Amino acid sequence: MIIKLDTSIFKLVRPKSQTEEKVVTPLTKLQWINADRIVMAAMFIATIVGAILFN
Repeated sequence: MIIKLDTSIFKLVRPKSQTEEKVVTPLTKLQWINADRIVMAAMFIATIVGAILFN
């Protein structure tokens, strides 16, 4: 048997607020350099930890 749901609950829910679209700005050269340094440091540390664990 199909039960009809009480739809009054759905009327109490707040409507979704409109989200503003974010403008994507490209990274500057300095930001790319900093990101590259972070990635290289993480890879270096991961290599050392892997060598210690799997040796």
